[in-house]
Amino acid sequence: MDNLNIYFTTRMRRIIENAEKEAQLSKFKVLQPIHLLIGCLEEKTGALGEISMKCSIDKCSLRALLDEYEETSDQQKINSVYFNIAITKEVANIMEVVIHYMKKYKQVYVNEGHLLKALITTNVIDQYLSDENREILLNLGTTSRDMITHLGNYTFPDLSCCDVRKVNKYDFQPLIYFVENNFSIEWSHTIREAFSLNEPTIYIALDNNGDLVGFAAYDVYKNRKCYFGPMGVALSNRVSGIGYSLLHHCLKDMSEIGYEYAIIGGAGPIEFYEKACNAVVIPSL
Repeated sequence: MDNLNIYFTTRMRRIIENAEKEAQLSKFKVLQPIHLLIGCLEEKTGALGEISMKCSIDKCSLRALLDEYEETSDQQKINSVYFNIAITKEVANIMEVVIHYMKKYKQVYVNEGHLLKALITTNVIDQYLSDENREILLNLGTTSRDMITHLGNYTFPDLSCCDVRKVNKYDFQPLIYFVENNFSIEWSHTIREAFSLNEPTIYIALDNNGDLVGFAAYDVYKNRKCYFGPMGVALSNRVSGIGYSLLHHCLKDMSEIGYEYAIIGGAGPIEFYEKACNAVVIPSL
């Protein structure tokens, strides 16, 4: 766990390291918002890999513009628990917005999407971006993305560590209540419709007291086949392996049906699915 009980994804940690290296090479050696943008552009994995191919942002030009800005701006330095070098007040403000977005989306890890959205919505990098590049960053880097994982020859992990089972008819009301109160009305409608099937393709996770703490489904969203989701785990039960277990119970069923691939719809925590089941982001058209 990080300082102030904030987690960072592995990719986000690399972005911060890249940004700090950029700042160390600058004249005043203080981390600016533009260093965070460069840190994102240096990263080639996940959705950021697609951004690096589609964005026309030139990092050398960014550095030149930053040099000019540093000569005329107030370079007051402050310290932050999130960085190993001094930062500007603008960066401190950005990190507050980043954490706000993480909490707003009911996530427990700060990721690159939160950072990009904070950089853009606070308007601190407007002078460095064309309208086209701004839209690319917003559309590709700050929204949930569909992902795909290959189930052929997939080696499934031991799934006996959590109390996970398929739903029965008595789970309907408790599950609907759980989904509506922890996630969204839209998701609860999807789950309602799934219960109209002869055998709802939904798994639930229970804690030691038998209370519902998570769920996952497949082939239920708009009746799309080979489609995993939605999945949700109560905020207080995250980072405990429940989501991992729910995911793999569903993927195992999908594999046994004969699906060669599974589409993970609207994935917000992209890095979770990359690590959990080798999923990759589906490029946008």
